Amino acid sequence: MTTSLRTLRKLALLTGVVVWVHGLMLVGLPQSIGWLQTVQSPSVDSTTGFLTRSVAAPAPAIPITPTVSAIRPRPKKSPPSAPVAPPKATPAAPTPAAPAPQTPAIESTTNLEPSETAPLVDIAQAATENIAKNSHPSLPEPPPIQSDAESSVVAAASTLPAPVRIKYNVKGEVKGFPYFANGELLWRQDGKTYDARLEISHFLLGSRVQTSKGLISSQGLEPIRFGDKVRSEVAAHFERSKGKVIFSANTPEVALLPGAQDHLSVLLQISILVGSDSARYTRGTQLAFQAIGPRSAENWVFTAGELEEITLQSGEIRGLKFTRPSMGEFEPRLEVWFGPDVGYLPVRVRLTQSNGDFVDQLWRTTQKP
Repeated sequence: MTTSLRTLRKLALLTGVVVWVHGLMLVGLPQSIGWLQTVQSPSVDSTTGFLTRSVAAPAPAIPITPTVSAIRPRPKKSPPSAPVAPPKATPAAPTPAAPAPQTPAIESTTNLEPSETAPLVDIAQAATENIAKNSHPSLPEPPPIQSDAESSVVAAASTLPAPVRIKYNVKGEVKGFPYFANGELLWRQDGKTYDARLEISHFLLGSRVQTSKGLISSQGLEPIRFGDKVRSEVAAHFERSKGKVIFSANTPEVALLPGAQDHLSVLLQISILVGSDSARYTRGTQLAFQAIGPRSAENWVFTAGELEEITLQSGEIRGLKFTRPSMGEFEPRLEVWFGPDVGYLPVRVRLTQSNGDFVDQLWRTTQKP
């Protein structure tokens, strides 16, 4: 009897343990299986194509907010720190006002324009003072510029050089090494417009071409376009109706001053001036111009010298010399001789660097264009 009772107790205890283990397994196993399915078998959202968890419903709301604010940047009423906002409140949600910091930047750019378009000044006097006092303080004070130089331009339109093609022999030196090249100046005009082209070419080094096109008025030449080409061309455009010059090289535009010329037309303008009344340009007489290059503008002042004899391979030719001194360390000294035998067009042009390098362009022959 005692043995039977003990046996029943053991059976009852064993039955209880089995029931408890079975219940534990029924409660814990679904949770474990659900976690494994979430990690090992992620579901694919058919609308977005992204892998998602079983509880990923809030995820689509994350990319919506920056997308809406990027398309419609408006001031928002509620603080931007609100992490969760109803979809309807998103357009009105506050974002940092981007236009506010941009406004002073626009104003500062506008404020720079008056300094770039300064009032028109006496370019001749300004250029003369610049060279005499700043660039060359050791030079003697230059004589005053003739006040009636402008009146001579009015008569110059009727004394334009005839269309012509001038060939040049060009010799130079770079760091002690000499070289030789060919040059050609083509000048054409019909009394109303002009077209000039200067080319220096070398069979190994290539060529450089400068062109100037524009109008002819009572003031002489009025350039419209200046081009300078080595490999690719850069150009300056004269917008006279707007009183400015713009550059294809994306450098800042400059104010267009009265009597402005480009780097090529300035030589032809002096030809016209001297050809109209050569006796007027005695030694020391100065001519000042705003000289427009392919990327910038400078003030050039030429000082008249003497009528000189120039020795050439084929003989000699006369030329009235004008000199523009160097404007800086890397700016060459420019000397030009204008020949009365060829309509006072340039018969010699010489550029000399501060280190001794030079280019000397000498008249060879004159041909019909």
